[in-house]
Amino acid sequence: MKTICQILLCLFLSTSLPAQQFYLRGEVKDESGNPLQNVSILSLRTGYLYRSGGGGAFGIISTQKTDTFSFSLDGYRKEILSVTADNYLSVRLKLQPLANGNLHKANRLLSLTRGLVREEKRKWFAGDETYSSIVENKFIQTRSFPLTGLSLNVDRASYSNIRRFLNMNSMVPPDAVRVEEMLNYFNLNYISPKPGDCFGMQTQVSSCPWNPQNRLFYINLSARKLDLEALPPSNLVFLVDVSGSMDMTNRLPLLQSAFRLLVNNLRAKDSVSIVVYGGVTGVMLHTTSGAEKDSIFRAIDALTPGGSTPGESGIKLAYTMARNHFIKGGNNRVILATDGDFNVGLRTEEELDELITRHRESGIYLTCLGVGMGNYKDSKIQTLARKGNGNFAYLDNYNEAEKVLLKEFTQTLYAVADDAYLNVNFNPQYVKQYRLLGFDNKMGALIDSTAEVEGGEIGSGYSMTGIFEIEPAMGDTVVLEKFADLSLRYKHPGDTTVRYFTHNSFYNFQPLSKLDSSFSFSATVALFGSMLKESVFTKHISWNELLAMAISSARGGDKLEQEFIAMVQQARTIYTRAKGKKKKRNTNE
Repeated sequence: MKTICQILLCLFLSTSLPAQQFYLRGEVKDESGNPLQNVSILSLRTGYLYRSGGGGAFGIISTQKTDTFSFSLDGYRKEILSVTADNYLSVRLKLQPLANGNLHKANRLLSLTRGLVREEKRKWFAGDETYSSIVENKFIQTRSFPLTGLSLNVDRASYSNIRRFLNMNSMVPPDAVRVEEMLNYFNLNYISPKPGDCFGMQTQVSSCPWNPQNRLFYINLSARKLDLEALPPSNLVFLVDVSGSMDMTNRLPLLQSAFRLLVNNLRAKDSVSIVVYGGVTGVMLHTTSGAEKDSIFRAIDALTPGGSTPGESGIKLAYTMARNHFIKGGNNRVILATDGDFNVGLRTEEELDELITRHRESGIYLTCLGVGMGNYKDSKIQTLARKGNGNFAYLDNYNEAEKVLLKEFTQTLYAVADDAYLNVNFNPQYVKQYRLLGFDNKMGALIDSTAEVEGGEIGSGYSMTGIFEIEPAMGDTVVLEKFADLSLRYKHPGDTTVRYFTHNSFYNFQPLSKLDSSFSFSATVALFGSMLKESVFTKHISWNELLAMAISSARGGDKLEQEFIAMVQQARTIYTRAKGKKKKRNTNE
């Protein structure tokens, strides 16, 4: 009996004592050493699921001194590893390989007239902000070079960035001024294309306000509008910079408000995921239907800044997420929101260029939203957008966010054409020489003898105006012969077939004063850009003359055009004051 009691007592004690517990610790990083947050850590023994936290770290209580776990994250290869309580485990997840491998592209040009001599290099710095050094297009002899081309896009970041400088009572770095993006900002003179056509085009010749002997040649292009009810489903990946440099009101908080506006437009068949990079790189929201707006809003509101800027790992993860949830025939797009200050991983524009080029062939578009001031890296974000088969906007305030992501929702996020490139073939009988306004090229691209022109993305309902300054070889009499042939080369989204849209232009001269206001306003915007760039072609024009043009050409009921007048007034004050100080300094010397 005594023996039986002892046995029962031993059994009782063995079942009532708690099992020994062990603490299994470690961290999860990518191949570059950047922490990965929200990595799924599955215990293969119990089936319990854990996740890595801030800094990619994890800590798991286990009854086993050594346990086996599966580490997985969208876009990365799964790893199955043993974790021992005595050892701190460092897990490195590798990205899933790209199907297309590495694709190298030559430098990209915005415009090209073959055979021209390369320009010498120069560089412009504005404090800590960087801009791609660009060379203003010069006059070209038509008889030697009748054919020229330009890459079309819907970028308009330069205009709102100029507005930001002027509102700061500061001069604008000349290389931050891109005339074609200033013209894009207004979406002027939209005329619906004919039924069945993707594009509509009209041309006009007028007097030149800064050179009475020359003429302006306008090309207005309008893209068809997609039916809002029939828009294809979207697979959107918000790639958000949450590094320490984003901890300012006009950066991350502004982006959070902007993304909320965008989410309000989403439908149930659309999906969103959120990838962040900063102190950690990780998936903050796995692919979620646009109908679950509260879940998306909570993820957006939970974003907090801190840490360095591992842009490389963030971009790679976002593209992999987009590829893993790719919608065939849909709108697959990464939306990168950043001040562009990539200081961990890839840093140079060339490295970023190569990284993005590897992904553009997959059918995933890239929209870039720039924010902030002081260390805003315009040149880097521009490189990403243009190489990523996408577009680029700069958000300097909430109104601009509303314009880009709400009012111009379809232009920003839905393409009707890819690789759009316009050839203009002038008739030397009527044009002695010509100069393209804007579409200026980077120094590096001009120096590179292998540089080529790649077309851009055209959004739904987009209207652009390109302007040439020409020296006529004849008078202003109307002629029936062709003044110029225009040929637009493009592809439908997701299609490899090259298509063409052609237009024959005739010399339909009208004085600037009698033009439709959309054309005369375009000329004023182009002149404003030229004066901000301190162009040699417009240096004799005064700010008062420009202001008079702005007032006469802007429509009274258009808020954007009235705001333009205020910007010209502000620029007149800033640049006149700077000129006075320079003159006084030279006198004293």
